This record gives sequence, C-alpha cells and structure tokens, in this order.
Amino acid sequence: MPELQNRQFLDFERPIKDLADQIKQLKETAEKSKTDLSTSINDLENKIEEKRKEITSNLSSWQRVQLSRHPDRPYTLKYIQKMTTNFVELHGDRNVKDDKAMVGGFADFGGETVMFIGQQKGINTKMRQLRNFGMANPEGYRKALRLMRLAEKFNKPVITLIDTPGAYPGLEAEERGQGEAIARNIYEMIRLKVPVICVIIGEGASGGALGIGVGDKVFMMENTWYTVISPESCSSILWRSWDHKEKAAEELKLTSDKMKEFGLIDGVVPEPDGGAHWDYDAAAEKLKNYLLPVLKELKQIAPEKRIEDRIEKFSKMGFWEEV
Repeated sequence: MPELQNRQFLDFERPIKDLADQIKQLKETAEKSKTDLSTSINDLENKIEEKRKEITSNLSSWQRVQLSRHPDRPYTLKYIQKMTTNFVELHGDRNVKDDKAMVGGFADFGGETVMFIGQQKGINTKMRQLRNFGMANPEGYRKALRLMRLAEKFNKPVITLIDTPGAYPGLEAEERGQGEAIARNIYEMIRLKVPVICVIIGEGASGGALGIGVGDKVFMMENTWYTVISPESCSSILWRSWDHKEKAAEELKLTSDKMKEFGLIDGVVPEPDGGAHWDYDAAAEKLKNYLLPVLKELKQIAPEKRIEDRIEKFSKMGFWEEV
C-alpha cells in the first residue's frame, strides 16, 4: 500500500492529511538537523490512528460511497494475492476475447482449492484503461460463467469479489448481448452445484454486480455500496443534475448496514479503522477469517439442498403488499 506521504486523501480525511504533513515536516527537520524527533513523530502517528477511528465511526452514505471508490483501496487481485497462494489466472471466454475487467482462476484458500472470480479496476491510468475501469463486457461475464462451470466440473467452491461501477454500457457491448450474458449468469449461478460465496469489496452497481452476485451467501465489506443505480445517476434522473448525489445516496439506502437490515445480504465484513485502503494485510485477513468458516459450513450441505436454499433466498427478496 502507498506510504503515508504518498497517499491520496478524500475531503473528509483532511484532518489525517494535515497530521501526515506534520510528520513529513518533522522527518525532514530531523534529517537536516540530525536531531531525534521520534517521540513527536510517534505522538502524531498515534493521533492519526485515533483520527481514523473517529472519522469512520460516523460516516454518511455518500462518504461510504467515496471510500468504496478510494484510489488506494485494494482491488480483487490484491485480495487474492493477500488471501491465497498458488493463484493460477485463467483467460478468455472461448468465443470473443479475454476481458481484462473480469479476472479469475484457481487458488489455494486455507488449504483448499477455490475458484476466485471478480472485477478488477486498474491501479493507475494505463491499467484503468486496460481494465476498462472494472466495467466488464459480455465476454467478461461469459468468461466468469465458463470458470464457474469449470469449478463445478471439478467440485471446487466459487468465491466472487464484486467491485464495479456497472457493466460496460457501450453500443458494442449491447450488440454482443450484454443483457443476455448477465441474465444467463444469474440463471446459471442459481443452479451451480458447488458452494458459491459473493462479496462486495468496493462498488456493487446494478446488473454489473448481479452478473457474478448470486450465491449461497452474499456479504459486503463495511465501506461498500450495493444498489441498482449509482447516486450520481439517480440524482441526474430525479433532479436533472449531479448536485443532489449526497441526498440520493441517503435515499437509496445502499450501505452495508441497510442492505443487511433489508435482508438483501447475509453479513457485513469489518474493515481496518479508516477503511481497507489503510491496511491491505489486515483487510484481507479479516475477509479470509470471515469466509473460511462459512465455506466449511456450506460444504456440509448437500448440493440439491444448497440449490433449493439459494432459489428460496433470492425469491423472498423485496417488499410487497397483496391487495
């Protein structure tokens, strides 16, 4: 993860940035004057720890959306790197091409072979363009489905890591069957005979998230969001402007605590103080420790029962009244 001085800070993280700047100045002064300022530096570092806890203890919905998009936040491949060993990435949908926005492959996870699949955003401008900002094309979803079927063939569990602003909305994606590809994945994931766990690790937007988001258990990291439309798009539809995105975020009830309250997810995975971007190792460890017992529990259930439970789980979602 980036060093403290090289981090990018959001508006509400400004108090932390001010402390980081003070630490930088003290280190420069100590180096020039050959004096020991370690006590003062340690005090400021402790203040940063306290400020991280303070800031994330009372975040608004829009602020959590901002954290989910933090440029320093770990993405799918980073979680795979930190949580697993012997990851072998698999490529291509065997039809059109290899979509770099969707990644997947087998890895050793807690002593067991698991198929990991997820959207991957880029860590710099060049990589963001290569990864299409985490927005998969139809071949990305078809690659994901191919890998799920491969996992099913060898009786290996599937874990999907969701982080996308949505499926790619371009004309060429629609021409190649974007809607059909996502719908096919939803249909097929319901019927997979192996355990399936889905985790929103960043943005969980619309059909782009649902295309790899149907599982026995669906979890969200603490500072993520999951809904049918982004706050900006919602604001532009309702108010013809992005100026009301904060209000839209509140009204959409898109945060992890609200999703759990509505019964749309099964649990919330805690993050390090300040967010996952502050400590990749801790974030990955928390997620791994959360998933391992769940995976063990799911494996004890017969495949037919898992499928039946999965169908019932998603059929019950939503609120309605019969008149």
